[in-house]
Amino acid sequence: MAPGRTTKRRRVSPPDEEENVSNRKGDFYSHAAEWDLEQDYEQRPRKLNKKEKERTRLPIKTAEGFQNVEASESEPEDDDSFLATDDDDMDEDGDAEVDETEESEEEAPKIPLKQQIIQAKEEIARTATLINEDPEEHISSFKSLAEMVDGGSHVAVKKLALAAQAAIYKDVIPGYRIRPLSEEEASAKVSKDVRKLRNYEQSLLSGYKHYIQKLLAFTKPSKERAGTDNGMKTVAINCACNLILSVPHFNFRAELLRILVNQLARKRVDDDFVKCRDTLQEVFARDDDGIVSLEAVRLLSKMMKARDFKIHGSVLDTFLHLRLLREFSSKGSRDRVDRDNEEETSGGKKMKQKKEWRTKRNRKLEKERKAVEKDMKEADALVSHEARDKNQAETLKLVFGIYFRILKLRVPNLMGPVLEGLAKYAHMINQDFFGDLLEALKDLIGHAEDDELNEVDDNEDDEHINSASSTTRDSTRESLLCTVTAFALLEGQDASKAAAALHLDLSFFIKHLYRSLYTLSTNPDVEFNPNASNALRLPDPSSSQQQQQNAQDRKKKVNFQTPIVLLLRCLNASLISRANGLPPPVRLASFAKRLMTTTLQVPEKSALATLALLNQVAKHNARRISSLWYSEERKGDGLFNPYATDFEATNVFAGTIWEGELLKLHYCPDVREAAAGVEKMIATRD
Repeated sequence: MAPGRTTKRRRVSPPDEEENVSNRKGDFYSHAAEWDLEQDYEQRPRKLNKKEKERTRLPIKTAEGFQNVEASESEPEDDDSFLATDDDDMDEDGDAEVDETEESEEEAPKIPLKQQIIQAKEEIARTATLINEDPEEHISSFKSLAEMVDGGSHVAVKKLALAAQAAIYKDVIPGYRIRPLSEEEASAKVSKDVRKLRNYEQSLLSGYKHYIQKLLAFTKPSKERAGTDNGMKTVAINCACNLILSVPHFNFRAELLRILVNQLARKRVDDDFVKCRDTLQEVFARDDDGIVSLEAVRLLSKMMKARDFKIHGSVLDTFLHLRLLREFSSKGSRDRVDRDNEEETSGGKKMKQKKEWRTKRNRKLEKERKAVEKDMKEADALVSHEARDKNQAETLKLVFGIYFRILKLRVPNLMGPVLEGLAKYAHMINQDFFGDLLEALKDLIGHAEDDELNEVDDNEDDEHINSASSTTRDSTRESLLCTVTAFALLEGQDASKAAAALHLDLSFFIKHLYRSLYTLSTNPDVEFNPNASNALRLPDPSSSQQQQQNAQDRKKKVNFQTPIVLLLRCLNASLISRANGLPPPVRLASFAKRLMTTTLQVPEKSALATLALLNQVAKHNARRISSLWYSEERKGDGLFNPYATDFEATNVFAGTIWEGELLKLHYCPDVREAAAGVEKMIATRD
């Protein structure tokens, strides 16, 4: 019997777990078509770091490119994270943010130094380009460069930023000084353009002031920065030197000069010292109006007095580059008339200008206008000329004050540079000081002669002490410089009148010059200046190449006159120059005889220079000394004394110049020809 159909009954008891899951899945997917997944994702709470906020605004286009603009804190953000209401979920999200931030900080890669320098160069180049394009619009970029120096950047990055600021300021600084505004001027009503220009100038001035203060701070010695910021000091000194040469007219010039003077006050001569000294020499040589030179000399004078003149001798050599009381206009030509370029053509004829029709009234006004312009130009030239002369006169007064103080103190290592400067500027000294200065020079020569005698007569123990002092003081050179200075006093304007009015007697210096001829002829360094005498010799094989290179570089500095040049200057003033009157025959003959003797001992070039001087003496005084070349015309009786210390006691006319025959056999053909030329001049002028 077939079973009957059973009816399905509903289970009253709860279903099993598997059946419950299957039913849930069926119900869940049955409504899948009604899902809005995008809206659900949009309303899901975000997990953002605290430092990195969501950008809710579109980028904007500026002159520098597209930039993102962030919303301010006061504006409400469109973030829907506040929709989350579950406290547990919020705590979990907060913990996740802290963990992610710590992991990002720990895993942040350290940028290598080379990459940091490259990035800094790119940033500095970009900033410099913006400033050069429009300084007024990007004046705030100077602050970013200053922050690179003030911040905790690497030393290499600081050096780049410091040097870049100097280069940018050189290009941006105007050709005039900027005056700080007073409170009344700052509050006054001005036009928009004037206010914009004032704001730019004041911002530029404040930034430049901060930069100069940084340079001063880096150049000052500090125990904390010893050995760490030596490179920063060198860069700061180079920046200061470049700025004082490029923009000496601008503000804070005194601070830049103070940096240079502070380095020259140091006893150690290094690269920074040489850089500052060379820069100061170039500043003196370029200065036309004398304002910068006057400020620099004032600072040097204060520094020397504060240190009791315990400085390096090369600091005084910078005064030799001063442009004191010189005429800056070019010398006129003797064979043509100088005209304005506008009035000349290529053929030298005046250009024919097209006549413009003007009324009588206009012609009269034009004539008056030209007259006023001419008067204004003459007035401006007169004022500038007077101001320049005043500045240079004050500078000269300070220089002579330094020289005279050192002469009074007799600082051993500074006597040579002081006498060098006095020999150059002696003709500018007031005539009232001639007598006192000559007495001081005589005293110096007397001390120099005593030192030479002591060096010869002392014992071996004393010779060691004298040799140590001779390294810092050259008595022979000082004597020559004193003699040159004495003769230079009479080389200025109205020299002959000054000698007659003041009764200046230079016989002491002439006699000393005669006594020193034999000593100078045997000096091995007669053709070398004191700083280059070792450099011109063959280098020591045991010395390093660096020492040899330094020795070669020293001779490129201030061109000191060699002893033979100083000697020839003295001989020219005492034998040929008529500023001190006509020399007597005894002096001419005695010097001619001794010079011919010393020519046998000196090197080739010195021999040629001495014979050229004797040729000039024979050209003007051949009849007065011709008897020395011809024994048949001997005028004196007795014997000639070649060792006499006074030329008047030599009885020179009792001897003959037999040295000329030996000079005709000299190994150098030029010397032989020059000796024959002197004898020929005596024969033709007799």
